[in-house]
Amino acid sequence: MAIAWSSGKEDYLDAPYLRKHSPSAEQKGESDIFGNISGGSSSGDYSNVGIKGFDYVGNYAIRIQFTDGHSTGIYSWEYLAEIARNQS
Repeated sequence: MAIAWSSGKEDYLDAPYLRKHSPSAEQKGESDIFGNISGGSSSGDYSNVGIKGFDYVGNYAIRIQFTDGHSTGIYSWEYLAEIARNQS
């Protein structure tokens, strides 16, 4: 996925990287009121995952549909900029 920011900067995030960093509870787990995280599946081989499409969530985010059926993560523009900065 290519993103052209209003600053003129451009970032490219490939589908496996986006899938691995999905902000969904299914991927990252959920924390309770004490900060304990349960669930989540942060490991996995996403090398063959592609993007089927996406939907806008208001003006602040997108929801990406992946070829492995995952579509529950809501990627805010702020989160996308963060993971773009942190990709190696």
